[in-house]
Amino acid sequence: MRIGTWNLDARWDQRHARLVAEQACDVWLLTEIPDAFDLPGFRGQTTKARMRRGQRWAGVFATNLIAKPDPEVATAAAEWGEVTLWSSVLPWPACGPSPWAGDRHDERIRAALDDLLDARPAGDLVWGGDWNHTLRGRSVGSRTGRVAILDAVEALGLQVPTAALPHRLEGVHSIDHIALPVRWQVRSADRVRAQVDGRRLSDHDLYVIDVDAPPGSPSH
Repeated sequence: MRIGTWNLDARWDQRHARLVAEQACDVWLLTEIPDAFDLPGFRGQTTKARMRRGQRWAGVFATNLIAKPDPEVATAAAEWGEVTLWSSVLPWPACGPSPWAGDRHDERIRAALDDLLDARPAGDLVWGGDWNHTLRGRSVGSRTGRVAILDAVEALGLQVPTAALPHRLEGVHSIDHIALPVRWQVRSADRVRAQVDGRRLSDHDLYVIDVDAPPGSPSH
């Protein structure tokens, strides 16, 4: 099973579509999705809420999805076989209070994570998106946010293979992540540069993970 995540930065054209198709993913956990987005052969569920430029905060895309209510304002959710999929944008220090409650960053990110923990599924969960925090090495986001995210990952029984992958900026680890149940076997985790002919398609790169498909997943 192949799972990808990408912050589209509210952009979409034939170059984006071609780059996504080349990754041959079974599941996409996307963020900052514009209305022009189209992924033939996939069903999708996006957040009801929109960002400042009109893009959806996040969406999950696969085949035969069953849409679920947003577990948190900037998180989309669906069931894919016996697996629950979440895609999230998590609060960053300069984001301000909207759409999250709280006057300070630590309050906003804990509020978002508390909502997600309250909505934890009974079965397997795959959770990804733009978490706006590095989980190791040089801190991007906030140290408080990193600790809160890692605590939530542990509480949900997940591993995060993307934590060790590089950001597009040298010397920094990724802030875009894919988390999987700890018992799942990860074959590979890779960063894909979001550029064509030397031109950036987004301010974020793509991240793709290959895992042994577990029982209960449609790709098993």
